[in-house]
Amino acid sequence: MNTAGHSEAKALRGLELTPFRGLRYDPDRVGSLAAVTSPPYDVVVRPDGLHHLQSADPYNIVRLILPQAPTPSARNEQASDTLRRWQSEGVLAADDKPGLYVYEQHADDGMVQRGIIGALRVSDPSEGVVLPHEDVMPHIVADRAALMRATSANLEPLLLTYRGNGSASAAADLVERMADRPPLLATTTEDGYSHRLWAVTDPADLARIQSDLAQHQALIADGHHRWATYRRLRAEHASPSPWDYGLVLLVDTARYPLRVRAIHRLLHGVPVADALAAVEGLFRIRHLPVSLPAALEALADSARDGNAFLLAGDGAFHLIDQPDPDLLARTIPTDRPAAWRTLDAAVLHAALLDHVWHIPEDSPAHIAYIHDTAATVEKAERDGGTAVLLHPVREEVVRDLARQGVTMPRKSTSFGPKPASGLVLRTLDV
Repeated sequence: MNTAGHSEAKALRGLELTPFRGLRYDPDRVGSLAAVTSPPYDVVVRPDGLHHLQSADPYNIVRLILPQAPTPSARNEQASDTLRRWQSEGVLAADDKPGLYVYEQHADDGMVQRGIIGALRVSDPSEGVVLPHEDVMPHIVADRAALMRATSANLEPLLLTYRGNGSASAAADLVERMADRPPLLATTTEDGYSHRLWAVTDPADLARIQSDLAQHQALIADGHHRWATYRRLRAEHASPSPWDYGLVLLVDTARYPLRVRAIHRLLHGVPVADALAAVEGLFRIRHLPVSLPAALEALADSARDGNAFLLAGDGAFHLIDQPDPDLLARTIPTDRPAAWRTLDAAVLHAALLDHVWHIPEDSPAHIAYIHDTAATVEKAERDGGTAVLLHPVREEVVRDLARQGVTMPRKSTSFGPKPASGLVLRTLDV
């Protein structure tokens, strides 16, 4: 291995963000911009949220990111046909000039997040430019890759964070200045978030942003499967090509700290009584006849002292904590840092899923990963399964493990707010 070459790459190449001609909805051709947007594909809770978004507007972005057809190939062909038709009809149109896009999200509680959307050079892991912190599931990468091949497009940006110099950096200064100008678009989605978008096309401004970002590395906050997809598709095409780049939103968390939430698990076909019976004697079990907010407070209190989970699905909540040390010694890999071995997600996957419940973590027939807490509980109650609710991991733990090159168990964290899908797309033939 040419370690000198790798060291040189790390020293000379940071984040390389390039302008692109954004593909955007024409507001005059759709009912409203809010009606055509969607959360990222993996946040849409099937089937309720998907059906709701499909009926919200005939041009909703879910028809591209989650096409519905009997077979995978038919779904991808449908998405490709839909994208081309919307372009030919003028529903989606490319901006005249290549640019980077400043994107702002504003919540009801006053939280503001701003970042820069652009086409980022897809780097190799050895370069240490983009740091993953979670493992990925091969079947999801294959699914996303097939969709991107069929559409020849990046349909939604993934979310990356970097630690800039706050307001002292050129990128941060430009982001703040753009926010004082009239936006390209502004809309408020039904979740209460307001969204605004600006295009940066001035060559001098673009050069300042690119020079600033070239000094930084980024952490994948949301979109591990899409980043793995970008890497797979780049490897399939001779360089240079548009596939050398992928659509991202970069947020400077020195200026705009993200919120970190947990991603919950839904165990299909496992009644709560069976799940509890299996952990009897391995965890302390406390039954909580309380509301969801009160149960989550109890989970947070217990998580301060060690691993803890909430089980739900039978109309009540059951807190399991204080795992048997012998169980952990038998099941948790010892070749990982202590910070990894004590993660709730590590204990959940290595001890509970693998050895206690015997549930394959990558089988959609057995387990679902859901971001919304209430939706996870509701689906478990409706379907007769078990909801496993987790407490969020602190961002500094995530970043520290990523810098050590240690990936967390898949679907360990949910950073947010996530960019709305449908505000700007990138086609690879424009």
